Amino acid sequence: MRKQRKTVVLEKVLVQDYAAEGKSLARVDGKVVFIEGAVPGDVVDVQLSKNKADWAEGHTIHFHSYAADRVTPFCQHFGVCGGCQWQMLPYEKQLFYKQKQVTDNLTRIAKINLPEIAPIIGAKRTEGYRNKMEYTFATRKYIPTEAFRQMKAAGVNFNEEPGAAGFHVRGFFDKVVEIDTCYLQEEPTNFIRKAVAAYVLEHGLPFYNIKTHEGWIRNLLVRNTTTGELMVNMVIAYEDQAHRVALLDQLLQQFPQITTLLYTINGKKNDSLHDQNPIVYFGKGHIIERLEDLQFKISPKSFFQTNTKQAEQLYAVTRDFAELNGTQIVYDLYCGTGSIGLFVSKQAKKLIGVEMVADAIVDAKENAALNGVDHASFFAGDVIDICDDAFFETHGRADVVITDPPRAGMHEKLVKKLLDIAAPTVVYVSCNPATQARDLALLSEKYQVTKIQPVDMFPHTLHIENVVQLKLINAL
Repeated sequence: MRKQRKTVVLEKVLVQDYAAEGKSLARVDGKVVFIEGAVPGDVVDVQLSKNKADWAEGHTIHFHSYAADRVTPFCQHFGVCGGCQWQMLPYEKQLFYKQKQVTDNLTRIAKINLPEIAPIIGAKRTEGYRNKMEYTFATRKYIPTEAFRQMKAAGVNFNEEPGAAGFHVRGFFDKVVEIDTCYLQEEPTNFIRKAVAAYVLEHGLPFYNIKTHEGWIRNLLVRNTTTGELMVNMVIAYEDQAHRVALLDQLLQQFPQITTLLYTINGKKNDSLHDQNPIVYFGKGHIIERLEDLQFKISPKSFFQTNTKQAEQLYAVTRDFAELNGTQIVYDLYCGTGSIGLFVSKQAKKLIGVEMVADAIVDAKENAALNGVDHASFFAGDVIDICDDAFFETHGRADVVITDPPRAGMHEKLVKKLLDIAAPTVVYVSCNPATQARDLALLSEKYQVTKIQPVDMFPHTLHIENVVQLKLINAL
């Protein structure tokens, strides 16, 4: 018989600092305690989930007092949805902690000589900034504990609950928070989601059950642009032509703003669409977005930065750090749909992009043609496999390398390859300062960090982008 662990609660803990990944920290009897659901200045009771000799983790179960700089979250779903972790902080304080996150990671992990870190570039717009939103329809609606108790006492039959349309609960793959209004994307995004849910409920169609893999309506993806184009992709588990056509026609009638309407039949056991085939029901099947004077075609499966205006800021920093004058060969690694490379291409002699996702490379080539960039070439495949000596010999020695890897950072083999090719300038764009710091330490064998610029792409969340310029030491 498994022995039950004793529940440990720390009472009246003063939260002292921000840690990382949305957690704060306190020190109790010499032990560092990482806390979810609190901010520096709060005095809270903490229930521990992990309790080691010199550190612990836990979550807030009671507030004795609140930090002086707390604000009232503007979203009724804050604290349950999990999408925005920092709405209780004024935006200026969010930026302060994000700057601190970059500083702490680069100094604590990289342990190399660093220049002064430039002040973070904040967003002018902190609501309605997302150009992409993905909603989930599920049979299992997440109900907070207190609400669950009240409903149970009132005799609610939870088996008769119709389902939920919203976002996955943080930490629960099979439960969804019913969302009334999400403020991160402009309307009509919430109205479209509610219209789909209303149709499904009115006609007695089943929401999808991720555990039993039964049900019809699964997901809804909404993408908008600064150019006024709007894409909607409805994802269903199986074909029901009569209801599919009726629902799609209703959406077109209710929302004339839709310029491209697609549907995807996903019969798999997971929600990933990378191997699925979205079918165009109305429109051209893609939308066009602009960054400065460049146009970018966005297909239903394309990756594109989800904050268009801040993407312009991020790419402008990258272009500045590349210090191009028209004579350099630029390599854009993890290039995606080519957005960063094309953004800097006017000042480059030649652009070479490499990306693992083949569909993204198709988009990159189309985007190059769309913008008349004829000195760019794009290649599909794993960066560490493609970027060998023969590849660089064929396409020319790199003068500038731009690398924008996923959260896991660069593969160690690629770091070694960058050290081998020794480009005079490397610009490292990262969405995870911790793995970026690890890679900078490895690159310090030949490179010196010369500029650092954090950029906030996602207000009210814990995420942060950071751009670093490195110069070859013997070229300085």
